[in-house]
Amino acid sequence: DCVFCKMKLKQIERTAIQSWSPASHHPLYLATGTSAQQLDATFSTNAALEIFELDFSEPSLDTKLRGSLPATSRFHKLIWSNHDVGSDGVIAAGGDTGTVTLYNAEQILASGSDPIVGQSEKHTGPVRALDFNPFQNNLMASGASDSEIYIWDLNNFSTPMTPGAKSQPSEDISCVAWNRQVQHILASAHPSGRAVVWDLRKNEPIIKVSDHSNRMRCSGMAWNPEVATQLVLASEDDRMPVLQIWDLRFATSPLKMLESHHRGILSISWCQADAELLLSSAKDNRILCWNPNTGEVVYELPTSNQWCFDVQWCPRNPAVLSAASFDGRISVYSVMGGSLAAQKQSHIEKISSSFNNLDPFGTGQSLPPLDVPHKAGQASVVLPLKKPPKWIRRPIGASFSFGGKLITFSSPKPGPPQTQQPAPRQVFVSVVTTETEFLHRSSELQTALQSGAFVSYCQSKINAAPTEFEQSIWNFLKVNFEQDPRTKYLKLLGYNKEELGLRNNMCGFFPPDTDGLISQALLVGNFEGAVELCLKDERFADAIILAIAGGEDLLAQTQRRYFAKKKTKLSRVKSLLLDIVQSCDLDNWKEALAALLTYAKPEEFPLLCDTLGFRLELESEKLCVQACLCYICSGNVEKLVECWVKTHESATPLALEDLVEKVMVLKRAIEILQGSEVSAEGPVFAKKLTQYASLLASQGSLEAAMSYLPTASNQLTILQLRDRLFHAQGEDQTGHQAPAFPFNRVATGKVRSASTPAPASTRQTPPQRGPQQPIQQVCEHWGDGGFHVPRPARPTISCRERVKDFFQDFQCQTDNSSMSQVNLRSAIKGIWHMPADLVMEFTALHKFVGRIDLFHNVSIFVSFQLPDNYAPPAPITAPVVNYTPDSQQHLLPQALGSQETNQGPPGAPKEANLQPLQQLPTEKIVKKQIPEEHMVLKMTLDRLVQRCLLSASDPQTKRKLDDAAKRLENLYDKLRDQSLSVHILSGLHEIVRNIEVKRYQNALAVHTQIVSSSNFSEISAFMPVLKVVVTIASKLNV
Repeated sequence: DCVFCKMKLKQIERTAIQSWSPASHHPLYLATGTSAQQLDATFSTNAALEIFELDFSEPSLDTKLRGSLPATSRFHKLIWSNHDVGSDGVIAAGGDTGTVTLYNAEQILASGSDPIVGQSEKHTGPVRALDFNPFQNNLMASGASDSEIYIWDLNNFSTPMTPGAKSQPSEDISCVAWNRQVQHILASAHPSGRAVVWDLRKNEPIIKVSDHSNRMRCSGMAWNPEVATQLVLASEDDRMPVLQIWDLRFATSPLKMLESHHRGILSISWCQADAELLLSSAKDNRILCWNPNTGEVVYELPTSNQWCFDVQWCPRNPAVLSAASFDGRISVYSVMGGSLAAQKQSHIEKISSSFNNLDPFGTGQSLPPLDVPHKAGQASVVLPLKKPPKWIRRPIGASFSFGGKLITFSSPKPGPPQTQQPAPRQVFVSVVTTETEFLHRSSELQTALQSGAFVSYCQSKINAAPTEFEQSIWNFLKVNFEQDPRTKYLKLLGYNKEELGLRNNMCGFFPPDTDGLISQALLVGNFEGAVELCLKDERFADAIILAIAGGEDLLAQTQRRYFAKKKTKLSRVKSLLLDIVQSCDLDNWKEALAALLTYAKPEEFPLLCDTLGFRLELESEKLCVQACLCYICSGNVEKLVECWVKTHESATPLALEDLVEKVMVLKRAIEILQGSEVSAEGPVFAKKLTQYASLLASQGSLEAAMSYLPTASNQLTILQLRDRLFHAQGEDQTGHQAPAFPFNRVATGKVRSASTPAPASTRQTPPQRGPQQPIQQVCEHWGDGGFHVPRPARPTISCRERVKDFFQDFQCQTDNSSMSQVNLRSAIKGIWHMPADLVMEFTALHKFVGRIDLFHNVSIFVSFQLPDNYAPPAPITAPVVNYTPDSQQHLLPQALGSQETNQGPPGAPKEANLQPLQQLPTEKIVKKQIPEEHMVLKMTLDRLVQRCLLSASDPQTKRKLDDAAKRLENLYDKLRDQSLSVHILSGLHEIVRNIEVKRYQNALAVHTQIVSSSNFSEISAFMPVLKVVVTIASKLNV
């Protein structure tokens, strides 16, 4: 019984025929009618039509009786259709007295007074065959004795029709079935094994098939759900228990013979959801599930020891089937499995609740836990279906792929009946575009970038600009591709250079006597005298022109005299551009930008424009928009992107397209001007280009997306996207080199076992040094990053490597020409707990080399290995002043062997007497004052260092800040000497303004811009330490 219940879901204690509710009906019902062929255990002659609800969410086998109706006669056949008689459809029943009755299922469920909607006694014998047309649910076929077949129209039930003349010889109709593909084809079967196929359009039979052995007694017939010309016949004869599959195109003999039953077959049912599942039940107490295409039994349902005379697939849930047996039960099974444990537990709980958990024999004690015994012989296994059924396969599927591709598949449609070839299975790959306008604009931009027609492209954008500001942006971008852009920038700002020149022309009429003197001086070549006459008469323009002809010295002298004599604001514009940018009223930003366009030098112009734009960004949102124009003038793509993102939406595809159009046009203008490619190194610009490339890729524009990706970036996301784009375009890409693999390759080979000896190394392992005493504290930092001598992980680290690391930090703080002993001593003085052997090596090197220049070539140092019996001395705890122990004899190559060294026994450190380091005399230097306009730099930076010292708790950070305060004097000295260019001064003031408002990240960005665009020798003394201070301030948030 355990195996029998494994697949069982529900059970109805009735000796009855059955019919499932239609597939569209919910909840799931099963109608039963008292069978006309059997008697129950009570030998009752009553008949009833009942409807049960099957709730598979409940684990018990019980079903709920939802409606019952007494019947005057028993039933041979029961079918249920969703015809519009009521909301629950109509149930048709064939009785043993030749009656065909139609019941309103809704009335039965509601216990209505008039459930019968139609009844006919047209047939003269028992009605054993009924079937509804699957295409027209108002048509029903019935078959009875004497070869009677009627076609009923439920809308006019009183007058049935016949499919044609009765077949001869006359005999009973065992079953009728409508074709599942062609609605006017009907088949009928006789117990003699003969099947007739009717064409209702012609009202005549079109083909007859029969078994030539005359031993087949037909008990069931069903059409193939997919192939219109195939049907199956079941034999009830015990001598021939087979299923015959016929194809009407080859009706001379069966197409297949399915033989696994041992006794006659009583019922068959072909699954409508999967044509490869065919059920059959027979007198051998077996229910088999066949694959009719292969003739293989794919599943065997365990049953009881009684015959099952009716099996049916559930239309709504194709995994469920029902079987009516002669033992008075209708069992509902699942070919996908069931739960027996829950059913047993429910049964035990029912018994316990009936006795109120007490002993039924009256002892009053609680019932002990019930252990159900299991027989060892019942542990057989029911094998599952050999292949997944079609209803759990995906009928259709779709998946998006990289590059905007959509991959779809669907179940193949069955081919025409004339072909036996299986329908091809295809996978469709298509490109889905959802942003058509975005792609159109991107294509226009790509065309302009490739053709170089930027002037016409910008003009089209100007014509289509929705706002005045948008027009201004594109006008400024267009000017970059025209002649004399700075003059045209002025015109766009509202200033005409020619008109201003005429309006401000200082030339006038001069007395003739002065002109005569000047002419006489020029005649004799006395340019100095002519210039002097012009200056006295305040004819400065003539003086400058004549000074140009007199040579560079005369021109410089004339300029100095001019600036000393004329102190008006107009004459100081050229020398005070930085002051204008930093201190002007931002409401007059156009005048400031016009001044830069007129007077700024080409090398100073970009940074001055950036400074003005940065001030506009900080001032207000309204002026932040205007900062974009300053960045277009300076050609700063990164700042343009940052400013645009602040004031404009860039999350939507079209907004991102707006931004990329502008920055790519500006980028190309700079490339044309500079004659080299401009890389997208800025993080914001690179991020936006990556987003743009990803969006293009999602729309299928892979090649265009590849062209926009930053080429010089090492960000992992960009590397991954570039790799995906390259491989998504296919392997055959001419002119493109495969990008580097963006992931670390991991070796997946076999791991050598512990027992496997490792291969011998060609390099001899040096003897190990004796134990090293631990370093008590980290050495004091010196220079920009200081130097740090780590505790060696192995005692055999070579001198070459450790000295090299030391001098790499040491040499960047010294002059390349020479290094005095005082500087060397000062450097060593800060090393209190450096390992003693490294101090020995350093001092010996200084003795031999003498000049720091030799430290640039670290290849002169050779590795050496100390003997086994050598123990290093204790760490030095006092500064080395007058003497240092010498290094090993073989510290330097033989080329330096002319230097004196002491020879000693092996294993002992060598010593040498060195000359004391001489202290050079120092003199007090009086420093000049820092110009007043630059005092804000010193005050701000000094305050920042002090704030950091107060907030820092780490001693190492405090040492860095103390060193930084000293090294900032290099900056102050350059300010005193006024040796810094306007470009660097403007950047320093911008850094200080960001520091004052605690925008340290912006300050670091300006720092990076200065370093990348300036002469390194001019800023190397103070820019590194300035970055250290700003970074510490950012971390401490002071």
